[in-house]
Amino acid sequence: MNLKKMQSTAFLLLVVGGLFGCSSVPMGDSQRDAELKKFVNPAEKAGIYIYRNENFGAANTMHIDVDNVPVGQTAAKTYLYKEVNPGKHKVTSTAENTDTIEIEVKQGTLSFIWQEVKMGLFAARTKLYQVTDVVGKAGVLESNLAQSR
Repeated sequence: MNLKKMQSTAFLLLVVGGLFGCSSVPMGDSQRDAELKKFVNPAEKAGIYIYRNENFGAANTMHIDVDNVPVGQTAAKTYLYKEVNPGKHKVTSTAENTDTIEIEVKQGTLSFIWQEVKMGLFAARTKLYQVTDVVGKAGVLESNLAQSR
């Protein structure tokens, strides 16, 4: 095997490993995870679930901010939860790229944001989508609570 072919093979293995390997983040309390999966609407505030229910891009953690304040990191099959005041909020995900979604929440409601993982040049990329309650709850139930800051 010539040097150029070996370098190309090594690069390809690095990219594939980065997209399908395994990474972890500090996990949240299992009791809190069980409570949050009951999907109880907060009385005075609104709740936002940000979930990543895929294995694709598992080698990459992704940072989540709500209103420019760090909330935590996601990895494959994890979610974060944040209670906020009613009104407009900005959720930002950072990976190889940065994606932001603005949502408006009402008091006593739950909102769900799916963090899609996409193939990037050197690492996974991120894309955020607001999804329905039915889709969001199913995605959260497939995931485990990551530790929040």
